[in-house]
Amino acid sequence: MRFVRALERNREKIATDYGLSPSELRALFWIAEQASVTPKQLAEHMELTTGAITAISTRLVNLGWLERLAHPNDRRSLCLELTDNGHSVVADIHTQFNTMIASSTTGLSEKELAAFEAALLTVADEVSRRTGM
Repeated sequence: MRFVRALERNREKIATDYGLSPSELRALFWIAEQASVTPKQLAEHMELTTGAITAISTRLVNLGWLERLAHPNDRRSLCLELTDNGHSVVADIHTQFNTMIASSTTGLSEKELAAFEAALLTVADEVSRRTGM
């Protein structure tokens, strides 16, 4: 539980540092992971209304991190994709996270660190499998 709470606090700090709500940060990262999503897909993933997604996406568009593009197969829909600035922000957040993790593991030997990384990957894969993600 302490580990999960520590990661949650880190995520909340990242959101605050970038002036985002936790939902906006979550949306930004899911769009980055998927490359291109419809608002409906994002709403389903985040379990929010499309109205809430409109507000979140508008905020990210206004920051210059997200763009709305015409859907290639449905003229009534659109796709949400990161801009170059959005990709830079996500890359910067990843770099900061990796730096934080690296500095948090300095007390581990190389062998312990490798075992820790392998264990985390195994657990992450298993949790993803069990939750269907």
